Amino acid sequence: MSAVPAAPTTYDGRPVDIRSRNFHLRLAETPEEVAASQALRYQVFVEEMAAQPTPEREMEKREFDRFDPFCDHLLVFDTDVGSPPGKVIATYRFMRREAAERAGGFYTATEYDIGPLEAYQGEVMELGRSCVHADYRAGANMQLVWRGITDYVMHFGVDLMFGCASLPTVEPSEVSEQLTYLYHHHLAPPALRPRARPELRVGMDCLPPESLDTKAALQALPPLIKGYLRLGGFVGDGAVIDSDFGTTDVCVVVKTDMVTDRYRRHLTRERQTDS
Repeated sequence: MSAVPAAPTTYDGRPVDIRSRNFHLRLAETPEEVAASQALRYQVFVEEMAAQPTPEREMEKREFDRFDPFCDHLLVFDTDVGSPPGKVIATYRFMRREAAERAGGFYTATEYDIGPLEAYQGEVMELGRSCVHADYRAGANMQLVWRGITDYVMHFGVDLMFGCASLPTVEPSEVSEQLTYLYHHHLAPPALRPRARPELRVGMDCLPPESLDTKAALQALPPLIKGYLRLGGFVGDGAVIDSDFGTTDVCVVVKTDMVTDRYRRHLTRERQTDS
């Protein structure tokens, strides 16, 4: 695997092009910008969260894999810091069906049987490698990222989003309440239900559902997973331990037509504020 970032896909016009105060949100357009996103991923996943880098990644101080050259990389720049276009302070990785075919599959398929998602009629999109610089984790900045996702979805006519989302431990017993809550309250319907690969599967039905404090379990979920749930998201059957990243992963599925009216109104208010 080459450590040199490939040139990202170019489009006529920008599928995402959002400016808000000193922030500019768009897709990476050069190999250098892809490398900047990978450097941020290394800083967050390896240096902060203690993911285990390969020797090549440690040498480069970038977190990358074989899927990166086929993906679109959403970036948030702080235009007040550094030389133009600014400092990359957040990133998200997208891969649609056509790109996955060229890549030999989706990243999620390394952990889950995603046959039902691949068979879905319509455009599908995998999301992953989401991270925000430690100095920029205010709620408003995360809302900006969600605006970018929404614009990307609308531009490409995406009908279904999915991807692995993480709980920060390799001990499922430490997140048994969260897993049980997700299993009993947000399990995907059979037609859209990915299943953890048998050799990797960890059960999610950890506790008797009647013993669960659902409010506390929901509050204990990472913000990213709660964000997916607010968009009407589901989870697949089974969790997976990712020892390289030090996480317990669940597979999240979101139908884009299930975006809540509340979130639509929020986006509308933000756009009116910025205009």
